[in-house]
Amino acid sequence: MPGSAGPAPRKRFAFTLAANLAVPGVLAVFSWGCLGDSGDGGHGRPSEDPRPATVSLKAELDAVRVYIRDEPFTTLHFGEQWDKPFLYPLRTASGVTVSRGYPIEPREGEESDHAWHRGIWYGHGDISGHDFWRELGRDKTGIMVPLSSPMTEDGAERGTVEMRFGLQAAAGELIGSVLQRYTIWQSGDSNRIDAVLTLDADRGQELRFGDTEDGGFAMRLADEFRQERGAVLRNSAGSLGTENIWGAAARWVDYSAEVDGKAAGVAILDHPSNLRHPSRWHARGYSLCSANPFGLRDFTGDEGADGSHVVPEGSALTLRYRVIIHEGGTSPAMIERWFGEFAMEALP
Repeated sequence: MPGSAGPAPRKRFAFTLAANLAVPGVLAVFSWGCLGDSGDGGHGRPSEDPRPATVSLKAELDAVRVYIRDEPFTTLHFGEQWDKPFLYPLRTASGVTVSRGYPIEPREGEESDHAWHRGIWYGHGDISGHDFWRELGRDKTGIMVPLSSPMTEDGAERGTVEMRFGLQAAAGELIGSVLQRYTIWQSGDSNRIDAVLTLDADRGQELRFGDTEDGGFAMRLADEFRQERGAVLRNSAGSLGTENIWGAAARWVDYSAEVDGKAAGVAILDHPSNLRHPSRWHARGYSLCSANPFGLRDFTGDEGADGSHVVPEGSALTLRYRVIIHEGGTSPAMIERWFGEFAMEALP
């Protein structure tokens, strides 16, 4: 809550989350999760399964595991070893893994650049002068530390996990917080994630988001989604390839490829309520893509431009995105229809 003192800042993750597990309504399982148990080799039930796509969540001390039709879909990781929370792995409705394994579960021959690119995550390279995008050591770059236990809700059709994280600078000071809420469900041949990110200036100071390309609501996909390997990168403006979609404004961006002999793709949709919609995109050919409303000078090369934004003390900025993990091939017209549905929905 704005103005709340909150827990004391922690240096280098010296904490125990168990002390916070008394929050009403929290589902907590007091056992350490094993990252190797992500089940990447398994395949889920086919999308034509007539049963309701029940979504269930299992909260553990450092993770929340998400299941669709009793099959593993993804996991929210927030343990001490990670500088920021992330969703990993990412799977299609039939169980094909589309996220990169490195650095969590490296695969033979896989690229090993940018260790902070893990599944789906949020970060920004300049928040009040602190870097919350790169991970260069906790004495150099900021980290996001849990301020609450995960609040989870199972559902016959949708499941939700919500958790607040503190923006902790390298010096140990909490400068603000971000409430991350993920709603997960299955629709036909696609698995979907709605992300609501609320960035709070709740530590007695404003939050200034600087103009930099390095930041945003991001995904890092498997090497099959690299442009050099034949993946198709497109945006809502009809542009193709990283050379045309990087830094450009668009309602959505989609990466599609063939994985394990199956057509698959991941689209990120930028909600019309978001700051500076349509967003600009840090869309790289090496399977990284992020929606970034703050990079204007960096993206355009206009030295007179300024994409920075200030959230005043006691205020908050909310950003909304939808991730659609699809398979079987899709068209720009279909993604545009998905965007229209997203745009028309009532805000959470």
